[in-house]
Amino acid sequence: MVFCRLLKKPVANQCEIYVNISEFMQNTIEQYDSIVAQCRDLYQKKTQDYGTAWRILRLPSLTDQIFIKAQRIRSLQENEVQKIQEDEKAEFIGIVNYSIMALIQIEKGYVDQPDLNAKQALELYDKHMNITRQLMMNKNHDYGEAWRDMRVSSLTDLILQKLLRVKSIENNKGKTLVSEGIDANYQDMINYAIFAMIHLEEENHAS
Repeated sequence: MVFCRLLKKPVANQCEIYVNISEFMQNTIEQYDSIVAQCRDLYQKKTQDYGTAWRILRLPSLTDQIFIKAQRIRSLQENEVQKIQEDEKAEFIGIVNYSIMALIQIEKGYVDQPDLNAKQALELYDKHMNITRQLMMNKNHDYGEAWRDMRVSSLTDLILQKLLRVKSIENNKGKTLVSEGIDANYQDMINYAIFAMIHLEEENHAS
């Protein structure tokens, strides 16, 4: 008899571990895709309302927008009284969507005038979200869904840590010696934000 950390229960053999982990991963994929659909829907609606004005933003501007949202989440987690009624989930969605915009800007560069129509903007969103989703699946395979043992506050802190790293890279004109590229940091922030929203939805369903 061995212990399966992911499911926190004893299992009889390695075959059973594999089946249980596969089922657990499938649940994660379903939850992940549900959150992504919500983020994508808001992105699509805002694109219809405002176009792609964000295409003029340079990368540090997007980083600062994400930083503001992460700081706002941390403030919500620490303050018992809120003067503005806005929940953490809305801010996490903002982090996901601004991070996707940042990945698009890395690929295409910023422009002086918006140059994407709604269809092109959505195609680029899906492209970078699919890449980020695959990264999540690869890391989950390697690390055994360790994020499920983390609190939302810890995921928030990791996002802020990534933002500080991105700011440092930006201040160094994008040059790094041994670190991952700036795009990897945005991808990690997307996945941390989605993990946090999965936790929040599970907490809401449990209450």
